[in-house]
Amino acid sequence: MEPLQDSPKELTNVTFDEIQVGTSAEVTVPISQHQIDVAAIVSGDVDAFYLKGSGRKDVRQEPRMTEASGAEAIISILLGTRLPGPGTRIVHRDLHFRGDFASGDRLTARVTAREKRKEGDLVVFDCRCVNQAGKELVTGAVTVEAPLSRLVYDVTKPPHLELRYGDAFAELIKGCQGCEPIPCAVAHPCDSESLRGAVEAARRGFIVPVLVGPEARIRQVAEEARIDLAPYRIVSTEHSHASAAKAVELASKGEVEALMKGSLHTDEIMGAIVPAAAGLRTSRRISHAFVMDVATYPKMFMITDAAVNIFPTIEDKRDIVQNAIDLGHALGIALPKVGILSAVEVINPRIPSTLEAAALCKMADRGQITGGLLDGPLAYDNAISAEAARIKGIASPVSGEVDILLAPDLESANMLLKQLTYLAGAEGAGIVLGTRVPVVLTSRADSLRTRLASVAVMTQVAHARRGGTYETR
Repeated sequence: MEPLQDSPKELTNVTFDEIQVGTSAEVTVPISQHQIDVAAIVSGDVDAFYLKGSGRKDVRQEPRMTEASGAEAIISILLGTRLPGPGTRIVHRDLHFRGDFASGDRLTARVTAREKRKEGDLVVFDCRCVNQAGKELVTGAVTVEAPLSRLVYDVTKPPHLELRYGDAFAELIKGCQGCEPIPCAVAHPCDSESLRGAVEAARRGFIVPVLVGPEARIRQVAEEARIDLAPYRIVSTEHSHASAAKAVELASKGEVEALMKGSLHTDEIMGAIVPAAAGLRTSRRISHAFVMDVATYPKMFMITDAAVNIFPTIEDKRDIVQNAIDLGHALGIALPKVGILSAVEVINPRIPSTLEAAALCKMADRGQITGGLLDGPLAYDNAISAEAARIKGIASPVSGEVDILLAPDLESANMLLKQLTYLAGAEGAGIVLGTRVPVVLTSRADSLRTRLASVAVMTQVAHARRGGTYETR
């Protein structure tokens, strides 16, 4: 949807105890043709008369959307961002739809607390959505589970709807529901983003955070961001280097099963992990993988290595591929399909990455890489698109079904990652592999959703280690 009118610069919530019967919130949203198209497809109410660019010559001059699906979306956004706001879970809808709306209309949604139920922390809201003429489009009630504690999020992007194949991150996060929380050392969570991400992951039951850093500074950040630290252990250190060293020490001693980067620099925490004396190295090369959620691709896939190995040798690439395959297994992919990228899909002695791709495939044939299906060299188009591969006469079980993309080097992997992020709206949940415990390297630019997805990947890897299905050598 378009930005909510008078949208605040931060999202906060109204807790169950604060909500009174009669408490209400309202928002007005202008409707564009793009929103009508999206709402039609999301609702299943797809009629060529209503969709712009449908290919029909008799498309109406004033396309309309029936069933008021967009109006229902506005109500959901109002409940999720204003009242009760972040932390709200919708448990039941009883809505009635009438009328339709068109591009240029202005819809006003209002929710009013009608009933509170202490058991389950439930609140029943009367809901109403009208157009600019006051005509009712949606009426009825929605029951929500209201949040019990204060949550505050910075708003960097307005709520919106988009057409997509699926939601890989939502599935990752859902996959952690009901799992036992993983003890995790959060190294130097000394800004609101890193601290809030760790606390939200704890609130969802993914981790039991141990906050490692200068205690006074952590508490100051928490106070300014209105974050309750009462449930969490704090291990005080003097500065960021000490925070990294102490977090690694906790992992080495077995007090935590995962590490999460806070507001310190990546080099600081990796510098603490890499030395053999730290006790977190394995026989494999340490590498990094981004689990990607791209709206235009039908499933999640990984890009490796865009963060750790600058110019990996073929021996390094063997470990990078194996690390990614093992991650795929931990995430439930039985036989990860690996596309080994180059500029071309034929072996060319003047392009070393094509020779290394061919060698890696043969290493898999000889059992030096196990558990995955490799093909390469593949140019990016025929790795991602089966149709592109068909046109070029490439018969590959990986094309169009890729789970892992191995880039020639860090530069190409990083550029690919950022092109997908900034041009295709993709998101990447990153994790360090090849260590005795999973490590999440969050970025200050990461959204809360991306941070949670990264923690979800880390949590599933930690559980796979517990179950003995993720080998550590």
